[in-house]
Amino acid sequence: MQTGLSRAELTAQYLDEIKRRGISAAELVSTQPESVGLQSFYGGRYLPRPVFLGAEECAQLANDILTMHAALTSLPDKLYGGDLAAFGRAVGLTDVQVSAVLRSRGTTVTKQSRADLYMDESGFKLLEFNMGSALGGIDQSDMARALLDQPVLAEFAQTHRLAYVDTMREQVNNMFVECGFEYGSRPVLATIDWPSSFETLEPYMHHFATRLHEMGVDAHVGHIGQLEVRDGGVYLGDLKIDIIQRLFMLQDLLEDPDAHALMDPILDAAARGEVKIFTPMDSEMFASKAALAMLSDEENRQYFDSETLTSLDRILPWTRMVRTGPVTLEDGSRVELLDYVLSHQEDLVLKPTSRHSGEGVLLGWREDTSAELWEERVREALDEPWIVQRRIRPVPELFPMPGGGDPVPWIVNWGVFTVVNGYGGVFTRAATVESDLEVIRLFAGASAGCCFHVLPEDSDAEPGKALPVRRG
Repeated sequence: MQTGLSRAELTAQYLDEIKRRGISAAELVSTQPESVGLQSFYGGRYLPRPVFLGAEECAQLANDILTMHAALTSLPDKLYGGDLAAFGRAVGLTDVQVSAVLRSRGTTVTKQSRADLYMDESGFKLLEFNMGSALGGIDQSDMARALLDQPVLAEFAQTHRLAYVDTMREQVNNMFVECGFEYGSRPVLATIDWPSSFETLEPYMHHFATRLHEMGVDAHVGHIGQLEVRDGGVYLGDLKIDIIQRLFMLQDLLEDPDAHALMDPILDAAARGEVKIFTPMDSEMFASKAALAMLSDEENRQYFDSETLTSLDRILPWTRMVRTGPVTLEDGSRVELLDYVLSHQEDLVLKPTSRHSGEGVLLGWREDTSAELWEERVREALDEPWIVQRRIRPVPELFPMPGGGDPVPWIVNWGVFTVVNGYGGVFTRAATVESDLEVIRLFAGASAGCCFHVLPEDSDAEPGKALPVRRG
């Protein structure tokens, strides 16, 4: 038995094994589920193999993401004396959004998050940090389970002591713990979206509700306009709801003129303790890219110990709010931010602080990003909720292709989850290098997948299986 292999070594050996057995990419994905719900979300685009992590690689990555979570959630106390409203305004929220946060906040910040990263020549580098209940890829564990129906991966996992995290069951544990319910109580949960997107997401939401039923949650689906506050509770039709799994977002308050009429009664009910919201709205503040700029800013390094700084430096690219004035670069030199950004566009990306899935992102190095367009957008972003971030140059991973032949290089976005129990597994999205899809996202045509990692030597978990979920 071989143990202790690295990501690269595991990948090379698995690709060799697939080639030796003559197994096609189409055959490798043939066991993935084909439900209407999954098709509506993933479009039937599944990666034909998992990505891999060695035991030490997985431990370091998990530690770095958990450290990032802790650092982000400490910012209101460290920088604003515990004033959550001041922190919210500093990360770009409007007064209306801050009010929504304060009315629905929990006693603690959720542990549920997903860090999106690329792997470059030096290691993992953070693209963005998402936090809350509206995270894609929670069901990556179903993809892992389906891949294991192929004997080639099942045998490989046994040989190399590989396992995966059941992120969906970990999310259920998050719900019970953070909402204060005991296992076996079968709380009534409603997964609630915004009316404008509900029709699109409804098939997937029903699929997800079915899976939650199997895990001890009485789950239903709807949109916020279907909820009614009455008789000391929140109702979806005749069902009194214990937990709202929130898919609606703070951004909806700014984009829909009916948002207040829809959201305010629900937030007020949560403030009165009549319903639990999983997750509270405050999670979105910590997911703002402005919070990453605070962690990257050299003026704030004094608030963190050396171990935290080492971890942050390993995964967080240079990130700054778009403001006039001097900033410090990685080598310690001081420059005027605006002058530097305008003269180094090929090495920078411009991002809005609070949008997701690549919306609004401008890549300075793209051929279609002219110097004139770059300057126009940068100047528009001055003193607004926008950041600039150092470009990450991802190292491709090789994947087999449906048409056969040699594996081809793909760019992988690693979505690393944190949960109440710590490390929550990895959801991957990837596209071929040839596709030139530099913002890797599902709705732009990326394929979805999962991750297996080598079990530590002292682990008694069973190889080729999901790790058991520790309750509470």
